[in-house]
Amino acid sequence: MGAEWPATDLGYLLHKNPSRRQTFEQSYGVAHVLYPEAGDDRCTAALLLEIDPVRLVRGKPKGTPDFGLGQYVNDRPYAASSLLSVAISTVFGTALHGRCAQRPELAGTALDLRIELPAVPCKGGPEYAERVFAPLGWTVAATPLPLDPAFPEWGDSHYVRLELTGTLRLAEALTHLYVLLPVLDGSKHYWLDTAEIDKLLRVGEGWLTAHPEREWITRRYLTRRHTLVRTALARLAELDDQDPEELGAMEPDYDDEGPGAESALPRRGADIAAPTTELAGAPVAGEHTAACDTAVRPTTGTGGQPAAETGSRDALVEGSGSTASGPGLEPGGDTAPQPVESGERGPSLAILRRAAVRRALLAEGASRVLDLGCGQGALLLELAADRALTEIVGIDVSMRELTIAARRVRRLPEWQARRITVRQGALTYTDASLRGFDAAVLMEVIEHVDATRLKALEQAVFGAAAPGAVVVTTPNSEFNVRYDGLAAGAFRHSDHRFEWTRAEFADWAHRVGATHGYAVRFEPVGPEDAEVGASTQMAVFTRKNDDDAAKGAA
Repeated sequence: MGAEWPATDLGYLLHKNPSRRQTFEQSYGVAHVLYPEAGDDRCTAALLLEIDPVRLVRGKPKGTPDFGLGQYVNDRPYAASSLLSVAISTVFGTALHGRCAQRPELAGTALDLRIELPAVPCKGGPEYAERVFAPLGWTVAATPLPLDPAFPEWGDSHYVRLELTGTLRLAEALTHLYVLLPVLDGSKHYWLDTAEIDKLLRVGEGWLTAHPEREWITRRYLTRRHTLVRTALARLAELDDQDPEELGAMEPDYDDEGPGAESALPRRGADIAAPTTELAGAPVAGEHTAACDTAVRPTTGTGGQPAAETGSRDALVEGSGSTASGPGLEPGGDTAPQPVESGERGPSLAILRRAAVRRALLAEGASRVLDLGCGQGALLLELAADRALTEIVGIDVSMRELTIAARRVRRLPEWQARRITVRQGALTYTDASLRGFDAAVLMEVIEHVDATRLKALEQAVFGAAAPGAVVVTTPNSEFNVRYDGLAAGAFRHSDHRFEWTRAEFADWAHRVGATHGYAVRFEPVGPEDAEVGASTQMAVFTRKNDDDAAKGAA
């Protein structure tokens, strides 16, 4: 505990008085809470489960395939499993959720903690415990337990004595145990349904999306129930700005394939349930207009300047509609940029880009916004959080992207979702319904358009739709030298028709602005390199009023 508090204040966090023992009835037996030691410098709280095998069997549904004797004689009374996870949530539920009415400041404080678990099922061996707990800030000591100490030649069992030490908030520690104990065990003592996904995401909030083993954790937590796993991975991907299909996690309601079918994931292009959000039919252009979100973070090069950047999504690119052949590979087998790993992980370039676009829209005072080439709706969801934006319309050429976007919109709170519409359209054709908006966004879109059709896009957006402001982002080709593994002259994505230098982008923007009556300013997106600028360049076009246009013409 911290020096300013006695260690016995742990009782406030757990809502259990250190001076007495308490018992709590469970569906499978009784949970006991007691304090073997309670002093100012050190306090130990023990959670002891007394398992009744008869009550445990009574809770199983009919048709359980366990053999008769195995339902009564098993390791559940002795090993930390999903039974302990349930006890943590029922006995220490307030602490699990980080609440402490009497000492709220203590609930938010990182404490020196030590957790000891005498027997944890861990069939992958001690290294599996290290892989799941160490990334969360724990120092892990996992000691294999022998099958029988009297016969050492029999070797070790698949149980370990697990000791975790670290400085964390108590709520964090309990959430880690709640999720990861059944993960190491690989089984649950109760029936799983879709509510288990919500439970996983709720309890894992703040750490699961960034965990390097999150896919394995998700599969094990959901006991390889493939429909549930795909749904959970899709939702995790959305939380971390990834394409759900990169994790093999498309989300239609497929039937479980059965045991051993974990690799049988839906192929790219599999049918998806039609969204309820409006998807109006429209002519489809040949170019690809979805956003290309290669996420990067800066590292330090010579002179303290940002050198290579690294992808938080393994340099895979979102929105191409092609099949990626593995981490670090672009569709079609082209090698993607492989930046150098260094330093702490910062916000991805995709996140920084959306934040920059959002700031630009709010600075222009926009309330009705078009997201042209909206892809899977990442920007739509970002904009929906701003009440200042009263209408948000996403347009994309790809029905697949729009279906995913619509599904993501449906998960938003009603007050956000009702302001969003997504529909199909081609950006090189004029559409009268797009006139009258305060602003339009072309985020990582223009580089996907053939140069011969770029003027058609300019006319459709700046001439026909003519919003009050247009925000355009595109890659800065000068920054490509900072990507390790990207060949000289190569594009960041195989679907790009071009990538411009800062001077080329400025020339294009000034020409478009002069032609259609817009003033333009430029902003870098992402950390700036002194030599090559930022990875993404952004232009904000603001339509001139009649007086300004007349002055410009003069």
